[in-house]
Amino acid sequence: MRKAVYLERAHSLPILLIGTLLLLWGCARFEPKPLSPHETARQLESQTLSNTQFKTFLERNLHKETIEWPVRTWDFEMLTLAAFYYNPNLDVARAEWRVALGGKQTAAERPNPTVSATGIYEPVAGAASPWIPGIIFDFPIETFGKRSRRIEQAQHLSEAARFNLASAAWKVRGEVRKALVEYVAAEKRVSSLERQVALREDMIRRLNQEFQAGAVSGIELNAQRLALARSRADLADAQRSLAEARPRLAVALGVPASALAGLSFAFDLARPPAAQELASSETREMALLSRNDILSALADYAASQSALQLEIAKQYPDVHLTPGYSWNAGSTGEHDWQIGVNLELPLLNQHKGPIAEASARREASAARFLALQAKVIGDIDQAIASFDASQTNLKALEGLVAAQTSQYQSVLAQFSVGAVDRFEVLTAEIEMNNLELTRVDAQLKLQQAFGALEDAVQRPLDLPPALFESKPANPQAANDHPR
Repeated sequence: MRKAVYLERAHSLPILLIGTLLLLWGCARFEPKPLSPHETARQLESQTLSNTQFKTFLERNLHKETIEWPVRTWDFEMLTLAAFYYNPNLDVARAEWRVALGGKQTAAERPNPTVSATGIYEPVAGAASPWIPGIIFDFPIETFGKRSRRIEQAQHLSEAARFNLASAAWKVRGEVRKALVEYVAAEKRVSSLERQVALREDMIRRLNQEFQAGAVSGIELNAQRLALARSRADLADAQRSLAEARPRLAVALGVPASALAGLSFAFDLARPPAAQELASSETREMALLSRNDILSALADYAASQSALQLEIAKQYPDVHLTPGYSWNAGSTGEHDWQIGVNLELPLLNQHKGPIAEASARREASAARFLALQAKVIGDIDQAIASFDASQTNLKALEGLVAAQTSQYQSVLAQFSVGAVDRFEVLTAEIEMNNLELTRVDAQLKLQQAFGALEDAVQRPLDLPPALFESKPANPQAANDHPR
């Protein structure tokens, strides 16, 4: 009898070991991924707009093959796609969205059963062992739809994260447009001021000659010299602004400033933006209902409702089935089976605290949504007012430019017949140039106001599918290209 007991125990040990190994076989393994600041900095510094993987991304989303590569002149659409590819803020939004997707998988998982080993010491004369080994299982059964509520909450949170990614894309697009418009305007200002300095230098040369001949006074000459000094100071300031505009554009794209060396950028400042549709009541209503951040806030509110439902369901205890087995190694060698049910007794609390917290979080989510809608209304109103004022200002300025152009043409006609001298022509041309500088500033303000209106309304933006994909596993491999 004792030999049979030992054989039974010897046979059970391999079975337990095999079962344990099978359970551990599917476990994930930790893979370390050390983050090196030196390596990431080197990768960021080495990014350019001419690598082959970005070329594929650009052509796929432009729906055409690039004629020239690397591209030398970049327009707004191409720069926006470059920002979608490189800007690290979108990587953060992508990562947060994937965290939310992982939450969906976690919410759908069912609780694992547990197992407990027991041993009772009961010495019996003639028994093979004084110990009575046993095993007890615990099979939890969730009640009142708790798992469904968790899944709903996770789905809403993943939707909110996806809309946050789209909002981040809108923000990046707006930053690219703002930086591009400022860069082009700075270029125009530098060009106009260079022309103005050249005109004033020409005027000074002619006035010097007339001053030597006694035809003009020193006061008039000094006044023109002071005007030339102001023009040179304005030119230096415009050149500084242009030098600062290129790095700002690089930041908006997510590449180092060196990546923009030798490139030119195209944007028609003079082209009047079509804002009639953006300022319509239909578009305004659509913005209040379907902006990405509005949809994200709605998804957050829906998640808070599911969270409250989950906490209410937790009032009702889950059921734990606890079957067990023990083997009495005494003289009888009996096999004992048992079945049990465990329930939580809500004697000390009825889960009212978590329910109150979840209810308060739902109210907070609703308040944030209302505050967001109010902000959107204010942003739209402010953007429309700014755009209308900028448009009115530019129209008035265009009338002055037209009048000054007519005056300049008249001076040129008089100069051709000898009615006025070259000094009058230079004066008229300087006035034209001053108006051109003012017009560039007005065009910049109008384009900025239009960009603010676009950002406030957030018309549907066709996001490339690759925006929701991962970057290459080896970022450095994306830069294996000739400079």
